[in-house]
Amino acid sequence: MNFELKPIGIIHSPYRNLEEIQIQASMSEAIGKIEVFREYEPGLKDIEGFSHIIILYLFHKSEDYKLHVKPYLDTGLRGVFATRFPRRPNPIGLSIVRLIEREKNVLKVEGIDVLDGTPLLDIKPYVPEFDDRKSIEIGWLEGKIKGKHLQTKESAGMNLERLSCPNKIDCPCIKIECISHGVCCECIRFHFKEGGISACLR
Repeated sequence: MNFELKPIGIIHSPYRNLEEIQIQASMSEAIGKIEVFREYEPGLKDIEGFSHIIILYLFHKSEDYKLHVKPYLDTGLRGVFATRFPRRPNPIGLSIVRLIEREKNVLKVEGIDVLDGTPLLDIKPYVPEFDDRKSIEIGWLEGKIKGKHLQTKESAGMNLERLSCPNKIDCPCIKIECISHGVCCECIRFHFKEGGISACLR
């Protein structure tokens, strides 16, 4: 079975390159605009009544994929479907953002975590009664995150010195995941070496 997805709009964000992007929408305060193409504008009727929306989009800069990947919160390989890694067989991303206002076919939102120019695939309203779940288990992420925030060396009672950045950038790194990877970070920037090629993890 073959199918083709057609973008319904484009996402405008302050992020021009991968290194700038926040890890997850829940940790982002960035303001962006979701431009829905005019032919789909009627479908936005009543969207203003929702405080948050779910946006589906294409990781248009993803060129390939692997079924085993090294996520930024871990040092080992995990199945890609057990991660939020952007390089996927079908490179589709999902974010929950706060809807600030609508002006015709443009939605102003807070919590953007995608590149400027990202193709928009769909919009759905976020409804807690439909989307929230109880008795959640988070698999290999257990102990690596705390609420909406990543653990730091201070919260874990660790006493580690500043990392030496392989890219010659002086980074006061305090994130456990950065320390465990032996990489540099500027709070939200994560890099690793794979086959001698520097890549960015979200």
